Amino acid sequence: MSHPRILLHDRPRGQTVCRAGVPVTAEVAFSAYALYQETRMGLAVCVASAYNGLRYHHLAVDGPTFVPTTWSQDRGTWIERIERAAQLSEQNPWASEVLDFYGHILQFQKIIYERTRLHDAPTLTTKSGLREAVDLDAAERSFPDLVVLVRAHGPAGLAERASRLRDSPGSEIRGELERLMATTDHPQDDGSFFARILLQPQAEWLVRARGAQSHRVAGNLCPQCGSKPQLAVLRPEGDGGRRMLLCSLCQTEWDYRRILCPACGEVNHEKLPRYSAEGIPAVRVEACDTCKHYLKSVDMTVDGLAVPAVDEIATAPLDLWAVEHDYQKIQVNLMGF
Repeated sequence: MSHPRILLHDRPRGQTVCRAGVPVTAEVAFSAYALYQETRMGLAVCVASAYNGLRYHHLAVDGPTFVPTTWSQDRGTWIERIERAAQLSEQNPWASEVLDFYGHILQFQKIIYERTRLHDAPTLTTKSGLREAVDLDAAERSFPDLVVLVRAHGPAGLAERASRLRDSPGSEIRGELERLMATTDHPQDDGSFFARILLQPQAEWLVRARGAQSHRVAGNLCPQCGSKPQLAVLRPEGDGGRRMLLCSLCQTEWDYRRILCPACGEVNHEKLPRYSAEGIPAVRVEACDTCKHYLKSVDMTVDGLAVPAVDEIATAPLDLWAVEHDYQKIQVNLMGF
């Protein structure tokens, strides 16, 4: 049986030179599948085919230091996210179970977003932070509806956890909401999963209501809420692309240098490999061999119809491959990988 190979490339100035090849064995694919089965989602997904042709390359282009910040742009509305999830589910049967469930979550979050907008939620000012402005009471009131959704469309283990949270004495879900607002690092557990679903729409509305903020320093945390980036986005600009980071909570995008690790600040391009897979042309793994962290990037210059937050979730095989090669994600996504 022949195995697909990972190719190592160097592209410091746009030239590609093949230097080595490493086989991806069936054991790698099956262990990645087992890893995904062990996550809290418990969803079955076939990942072996997406390993074909994984390779890495370097991009050596720097971006600006002082930048504007905006919410997620272009195809970032709730309807577009829902439609993109359905489209990718149809195109990628191995990801359909994850994406169908995510589509239901997006529809639920859209309702929360509209409810927040229509009920005159407090807006942010330069003196009030997003985390202080979020309405935890409103989020807690939406939790029973989320339990119904998870029981109807989610995996059995997650549905049981949702029911236990709903029926727990006191207000355990309130504690999960407060925990999420108290940290910039969203943990990979069931409580964080529910809290992020409930709070993300509010956070996004609060940022949109305030409007774009300009001339903020491009740090590695969201300038609006202080959360870690979920992914990078490469948007068309001139003859190339402009790298931005997308917040894991409020969906703000902000400019970030092309050759700079968001986890440790490494700037040596030789230590910042980029991995991509045949069949997934617009999404890459951006890794750092100094701190062994990574995040994925969505290249809008390759696929202008991509919706970054959705395409990131739809490419779980890249996450599984990265974990197999000892990289740790800067921030797990909503679905837990």
